[in-house]
Amino acid sequence: MKPILSRQELLSSISFCVIVPTYNNHKTLKRVLDSILDFTSDIIIVNDGSTDETPEILKQYSQLTQIHHPKNLGKGRALRNGFRKAIEQNFEYAVTIDSDGQHFPSDIPVFLEEIHNQPNSLLIGSRNMTQENVPRKSSFGNKFSNFWFKFETGIKLEDTQSGFRLYPLKLIPKRFCTNKFEFEIEVIVRSAWKGIPVKNVPVQVLYDPAERVSHFRPFQDFTRISILNTVLVTNALLYIKPRDFFRRAKKKGFKRFFLEDILESNDSNFKKSAAIALGIFIGLSPFWGFQTVLLFTFAALFRLNKVIAYLTSNVSFPPFIPFIIYASLQVGSVFVSSNAPLVLDSSITLDDIQKNATQYIVGSLILASVSALTVGLISYLLLTAFSSKNETNI
Repeated sequence: MKPILSRQELLSSISFCVIVPTYNNHKTLKRVLDSILDFTSDIIIVNDGSTDETPEILKQYSQLTQIHHPKNLGKGRALRNGFRKAIEQNFEYAVTIDSDGQHFPSDIPVFLEEIHNQPNSLLIGSRNMTQENVPRKSSFGNKFSNFWFKFETGIKLEDTQSGFRLYPLKLIPKRFCTNKFEFEIEVIVRSAWKGIPVKNVPVQVLYDPAERVSHFRPFQDFTRISILNTVLVTNALLYIKPRDFFRRAKKKGFKRFFLEDILESNDSNFKKSAAIALGIFIGLSPFWGFQTVLLFTFAALFRLNKVIAYLTSNVSFPPFIPFIIYASLQVGSVFVSSNAPLVLDSSITLDDIQKNATQYIVGSLILASVSALTVGLISYLLLTAFSSKNETNI
């Protein structure tokens, strides 16, 4: 545990600036800037094409670094340009705070104290979303975002949408594909994927309906956020989770990883065998192209061991696929008649399979179900016997 520093020691010992993106928040902008100046004069203001009195207000702060967009480019672009300027000025961290007055700059030391104890983290201010005047759509949107962030990264947070944050500038990803509100989701997900610790710190919040101006457009922005989450989930399932799995296995050693994380995990024998059954079912099912997505979705839903499920789903390893298709067609032929029965030889074509699509789908689902139940039951019996033998040896 590092020594506790006074507020002044914190402010002087950490290389940080404050980035303030602003767009048509003239009612609260001056109050926010004056409050930040109580802690630091290293402020970068990004005026994102404001059309109100913002330019006139900012003339009073000519001593501060200012970036002016000729037109509104979106919060994500404002933050990215603020990050770029902060890096040019050699700051190590950047605190971002919205200019709508909902956050209290007096909480800046909360971020600095946490980063003093846990350097190189990305910190997000956690607001009390149950207090009075919190818009219902904000509370729902936050829960929605929290759910997908956990699914994509495995990290549970109480607040993923707060704009009051601290970023480790030299560690966060350099490239992004979003420019609007959804950028704040993309940056924390991609940072977590890089191995940067992402944490919440408690902050105060004020929702004043008379002053606060929200630029969130429910339909357009929610649609963009949904598209982004679709991309992130797909990337997580097809690349990030398998990558992390092999990294953990390689780091620990595959033999030790298999023994400790699979055979001797804290899961019950029933849950282990259920994970095996799930993997077998998904691996043999006719959901080609969606198998990994479905696998991790159901494993998360039923809280099953994702590693075991992923390993056993590889029953559909490419060299085995022709045999799986043939077996599915044979099983399906018992229940669905076909005028063009298939024979597994070099003459088989894709057109032959398409003519027997119903037979294949029905057969593969039956084959997947029976195989999953059979392998799951055998696995349960073997795991139980293995556990009993270990207990006897002890």
